[in-house]
Amino acid sequence: MDRLANTVRPYAWGSTTAIPELLGVAPTGEPQAELWMGAHPGAPSRTPRGPLNEVVEADPVRELGAATVDRFGPRLPFLFKILAAGAPLSLQVHPDLAQARAGFAAEEAAGIPVEDTKRNYKDAYHKPELICALTPFDGLCGFRDPAETADLMAALDVDSLKPYVDLLRAHPEEAALREVLTALLTAEHGEMARTVAEAAAAAAQLGDAYAPYVRLAHDFPGDPGVIAAMLLNRVQLRPGEAMFLGAGVPHAYLDGLGVEIMANSDNVLRCGLTPKHVDVPELLRVVRFEPGEPNLLRPEASPSGEEVYDTPIDEFRLSRYVRAEGAAPTDITAAGPQILLATAGRPKAGEVTLAPGESVFVPAGEPTELSGTGMLFRATVVA
Repeated sequence: MDRLANTVRPYAWGSTTAIPELLGVAPTGEPQAELWMGAHPGAPSRTPRGPLNEVVEADPVRELGAATVDRFGPRLPFLFKILAAGAPLSLQVHPDLAQARAGFAAEEAAGIPVEDTKRNYKDAYHKPELICALTPFDGLCGFRDPAETADLMAALDVDSLKPYVDLLRAHPEEAALREVLTALLTAEHGEMARTVAEAAAAAAQLGDAYAPYVRLAHDFPGDPGVIAAMLLNRVQLRPGEAMFLGAGVPHAYLDGLGVEIMANSDNVLRCGLTPKHVDVPELLRVVRFEPGEPNLLRPEASPSGEEVYDTPIDEFRLSRYVRAEGAAPTDITAAGPQILLATAGRPKAGEVTLAPGESVFVPAGEPTELSGTGMLFRATVVA
């Protein structure tokens, strides 16, 4: 197995302290948003054998296993991260596989450079993802019941919100959500800025249920995403709880430290809370206007001590081990590739002792035994 040296991505929304505290190092004063573990070409992990993407490309069957290569091609199919949100991320959705393939092909045919800020599809893959909280974690996910959003908006008593309130009380619900989101994203900028300011001033007087929107309005003044965020369920995860996000589900992370795993893609369509490009027609084509509860997960324990976060995705499988003093070693040899990440204590993968925040890549089929104490997350593919 290979000990990994991983890149920290300094996105502006990142916490300045959460990742340094986990790693036991001094903060730099700069935001540290994500620690990437994997073979994504944007920031591949480094190994003693070279960058992990190059290691995989040199012998994909040896590193990934024949079955993984047959199903997903000669690339590590998942990207593993530690995510530390100190400020809200953009409100966003991800395409399904068919949409990603079609969108990528269309933009390639149009000759739009991959680095163009107005490009939507960086690759031809989908990006389902799972976030598991390491600390209390606050976010928004999926459309709530439109009638509940209507009541939330109505309590603000802002005249310019009343047309949205009326629409949200109409049926069918899916059409109402589509019409409201379309209206928000296509409203005249000055008019929307006034609406956001009035809504934020009213929300500041109404208690905790409105606190996220007050914060969003402070961080993104005049942004239509502030009002769009009110359409979504608020989610507050406790440590160990997780949330799965499928294609077309609008979401935003607000605050907290977590372990995140996703299909190995960088395709994002933004709805707001960002200065970046928002392609409204393409966004509306990808969003699934289906109200419902977020897909929250708690780990399911097995006799081996592995606690699995069960998702409907084959490109990744996330589990964790919480090992007490004196626990017997556990065989975790797998037919596919693995990345093992310690988040507490000093667990051992084979002969490698891992401190919090440290990780290893384990090639397919390599005999691996887990020992020591602490908490370790295991990322692999579905067998």
